[in-house]
Amino acid sequence: MAASLIERFDVSKSAIDQILGEALTGADDGELFLEYRESESLVFDNGRLKAGNFSTDQGFGLRAVSGEAIGFAHSGDLSEAALRRASDAVMAVKSGRSGSYADAPRRTNQKLYGEENPIPAPSFEAKVKLLQDIDAYLRAKGDDVRQVSVTLGSQWQNVEILRADGELVKDVRPLVRINVSVVAGRGDRQESGSHGAGGRTGFGEFMITENWQRIADEALRQARVNLEAVPAPAGVFDIVLGAGWPGVMLHEAVGHGLEGDFNRKKTSAFSDLLGQQVAAKGVTVVDDGTIAERRGSLTIDDEGTPTNRTVLIEDGKLVGYMQDRQNARLMGMSATGNGRRQSYAYAPMPRMTNTFMLGGDRTPEEIIASVGDGIYAVSFGGGQVDITSGKFVFACTEAYRIRGGKVAEPVKGAMLIGNGPEAMHRVSMVGNDMALDTGIGMCGKAGQGVPVGVGQPHLRMDQVTVGGTEA
Repeated sequence: MAASLIERFDVSKSAIDQILGEALTGADDGELFLEYRESESLVFDNGRLKAGNFSTDQGFGLRAVSGEAIGFAHSGDLSEAALRRASDAVMAVKSGRSGSYADAPRRTNQKLYGEENPIPAPSFEAKVKLLQDIDAYLRAKGDDVRQVSVTLGSQWQNVEILRADGELVKDVRPLVRINVSVVAGRGDRQESGSHGAGGRTGFGEFMITENWQRIADEALRQARVNLEAVPAPAGVFDIVLGAGWPGVMLHEAVGHGLEGDFNRKKTSAFSDLLGQQVAAKGVTVVDDGTIAERRGSLTIDDEGTPTNRTVLIEDGKLVGYMQDRQNARLMGMSATGNGRRQSYAYAPMPRMTNTFMLGGDRTPEEIIASVGDGIYAVSFGGGQVDITSGKFVFACTEAYRIRGGKVAEPVKGAMLIGNGPEAMHRVSMVGNDMALDTGIGMCGKAGQGVPVGVGQPHLRMDQVTVGGTEA
């Protein structure tokens, strides 16, 4: 375990306990969140190292919770004066109200990842050579390769969470990611493709030649497929979604609507629907932060609660929400280990970890063969979702026309348009090939970004609106 962050303060542990006690006396909940973080990113573009960044950051966030109100203050200054100023600020939220301080989260012995810092090893020189090797490998693949961009990112986060009742929990979190983007061209036409991987581990597996070549080959394959693509049709079609990364649509169109704060405030399309059928039978969705080394996994969340495998939708019926401590208490439910924050400078809120749909009993081949005229969406890029209405729009970065039950020509410019809850009722076939994404997901909410995982099997969705570019 890394050195204690408490020791970085210029004040004794007993003084910290006293200040924290004063700040949180009469509050319903709250904590002192301490963080030290190292981050590194390298960008190789157009045959040269374009950017290299390394940074460290440390600080604390102090939170007091009183009913629905939150008092929060943060500082990068680990001094007694800064902590006392933060204490004075958060105490205002109590306004004379006297609550009963909540019990601490339960302890856990699980450990989902190692503590080794991925930034020093491999060395900076070895990482740059890896970037050069990927660039050279792709450029040797053919004259149609016009641009290659490779990014390596790593992070090492050390957190400690101290409560007024004396409970102290710690976690050390590694995180790495590699991403390859390729622009392929033929004449005046150019198209791009990208692929990446990562997780809460070191860079070791990505230094193995066949592993990084697999990532590079997939990026180039996608770019070449898009070179052959014709404009997508517009209209209403039966849709087949691929396994793995296409689960990002489930994450956005459904997952956010199942976070506790939106449902407590009744601003979600799923509010007040517990126990009701919100999806087709056969659809089961879970959020699982306990999968070893996955990008969205955490030993404990940012309130100190162990993460869980939380069933959200079971056989089409809504059975649960993702909860932090505050919203769980106010809704009379249990915290599920989904209280997350971007850093010490933010208060926690309910957030997803690894959110995915479980597999069914159909093969991918059966699902595709069942569609006479439709769209096969293999990969997605950006999307937009309105949590309150559930309406979504998602852009396909790799998609194909299905004709007579067979995958036909690739199409470009396809947009899937719909409503999350309604779309879940349109699922008519669920594949037996559930897969998680390769470890590249980031989720934004209320200005905070956190790493997440997504996943699903192949799915058939009936009669979905497709926006296209076909004249």
